[in-house]
Amino acid sequence: MICFNFTFCAVLKKVDYIIVGQGLAGSAVAVQLLRTGRRILVIDQPDRNNSSRIAAGLFNPVTGRKMVKTWLADTLFPYLHTFYRDVERRTATEFLHSVELYRPFVSIEEQNEWMAKSDDPAFRSFVGRVETSPWLDGIRDEFGGLRLRACGYLDTKQFIRAVASWIEQDGELLAGKFDFGRLQLEERVIRYDGYEAEKLIFCTGVHENPLFRWLPVRSLKGETLSVTADFDCNLIVNRGVYLLKLPEGGTWRVGSTYNFTDTAPGVTGEGRAELERKLSQLTDFPYTVVDQQWGLRPTTPDRRPILGAHPRNNRVFVFNGLGTKGVSLAPYFSEVLIRSIENEGALNKEVDIERYKSLYWNSPE
Repeated sequence: MICFNFTFCAVLKKVDYIIVGQGLAGSAVAVQLLRTGRRILVIDQPDRNNSSRIAAGLFNPVTGRKMVKTWLADTLFPYLHTFYRDVERRTATEFLHSVELYRPFVSIEEQNEWMAKSDDPAFRSFVGRVETSPWLDGIRDEFGGLRLRACGYLDTKQFIRAVASWIEQDGELLAGKFDFGRLQLEERVIRYDGYEAEKLIFCTGVHENPLFRWLPVRSLKGETLSVTADFDCNLIVNRGVYLLKLPEGGTWRVGSTYNFTDTAPGVTGEGRAELERKLSQLTDFPYTVVDQQWGLRPTTPDRRPILGAHPRNNRVFVFNGLGTKGVSLAPYFSEVLIRSIENEGALNKEVDIERYKSLYWNSPE
């Protein structure tokens, strides 16, 4: 059921959980609850610009300038494949794409370093092959490059649509902005516009939330380009920027920028110039820019998500701060959160909201 007008949804309905926000975080939480038969209400404003809906959805176990294994890679990556494949099966939809990633080397020293690392047990399951000479036409790879397994991308729009359809079938979905003026937090129940719930989970990213505004969630703006080019490759290429083939023939997504200082809506000339400069450093083929996108990612000071209950109300929870790695973090930590709420497991200290609760008690509110 979808309701576009709250006024006509006054019949009292009881649910186990209310989830606010249906980006990657909210969709993953909804999936965890639907799989266990919980009654849920999801409230989402689908027309807002957020990172979940415009992101390329890349996942890669070896990242960063120093190319280190990402935090909890041995746990997160097997889990994400199982999680998304299960949702594909349940919704009869395809959105998870396993694709090898190619990262050109910039020096013979880097090539030698990865020749050694490829035999390291910590990396062996992720390294596909080390190329020691130019390997990919159209890419500047004088020293060869690293081919990585367990990579790919999630079609985030398709995933969110598939989960929305599942929610419509087995739960309740309200399309519209969450109105805090209609929220009633009582000792044993939560009420919102004709619904009663036992628990409330906010998965709203960088958007204003008066209950959790004290959390240090910062907006990280990202811009991407869509380009057309006479280039054919079934890999993700990543060095400085990523190059991802889109379903439309001859179209590629190029990204992304990382800007903490500019949170204004819309794309910028500076963002486009940066992406084109880095793309030219990576490739040697001509291209045409056909589109430019932008979004805001919710990040935290320690680059770890934030999970847990509000300091004053153990029925109100938050799942936020997934940053640039939401595709890999959302599946596993949505289960961690729900298991914690239902007293079936403890929160990992690195993601527990407890690490920031002093900010609440010291805030003027």
